[in-house]
Amino acid sequence: MDALIASYGDASSDDSDNDTPNPPPPQTSNSQASSTTLLPPPPLFLLEPPNSLGNMESLQIGQAARVRTFPHVEGNYALHVYIPVYIPSTPKKDLALFLKKVTSLVPSLHVVDVDVPLNSLCKDDQKLAEVALGREFHISLGRTVPIRVHQIDSVVAMLWQKLQFQRRYLIDFSKWEVFVNDDHTRTFLSMEVITGGLAEITKQIQVVNEVYRLHNLPEFYKDPRPHISLAWALGDISDSLKRIVEEEMKRVNVRGSLQKCIFTSKFSGIECKIGQKTYKICKVQDD
Repeated sequence: MDALIASYGDASSDDSDNDTPNPPPPQTSNSQASSTTLLPPPPLFLLEPPNSLGNMESLQIGQAARVRTFPHVEGNYALHVYIPVYIPSTPKKDLALFLKKVTSLVPSLHVVDVDVPLNSLCKDDQKLAEVALGREFHISLGRTVPIRVHQIDSVVAMLWQKLQFQRRYLIDFSKWEVFVNDDHTRTFLSMEVITGGLAEITKQIQVVNEVYRLHNLPEFYKDPRPHISLAWALGDISDSLKRIVEEEMKRVNVRGSLQKCIFTSKFSGIECKIGQKTYKICKVQDD
């Protein structure tokens, strides 16, 4: 079982104890001109790492990347760069059936972020679709890390400059996967991108890594595995959960459903969340 090194400190989506300062938007009145004028490297004081990072575990995560695992320090804000993902309505019925089956065998599963037991939703198809499948998911493009308030303007401006124009592409979620965090305290049921969209997402991760590196922030992993996570359970139950998922997928494939791709989503942009404030990083262009 491939263990994904992750750092989900909590299943809630609380990013910061503070309201985020309101830095000016990176866009200028002439966005085309700004795209051709490269920003200089950040001044040295921006490279100073935030104080008191605490238990900053290594992570490579998708859905719960907004959850910080470091203690709050005055003047620090959690930074998360990601692709928003919504599950289309058509595959939700099959996904709900799959979740019901897995949950019947693993009743300890909870909905990621919402922290609601999945088995409490399985009796009501509408609630299952709305709570477990009807919300915004995220493909992380970088680690969730603490940054200082004086770094916010520079980070947002550089992300926007390097990622402001992106072509629309399709993201295929083609594989159910089970991941466990590095201290084996939580296990996650996820859907991984292994074909369509993987090349584009990998390039975007590399750009975010560059911005992180310029600000002395820890980069993402060398071999990222883009995904979204739907559910979690306490402890390391990866072996048993993976076995259940594989057995259910065999049954699904026999029925002829979800064989090649679980679902496809259109790339709709990149966002950056710092504390409680969300920044739109790019404009998506259709071919």
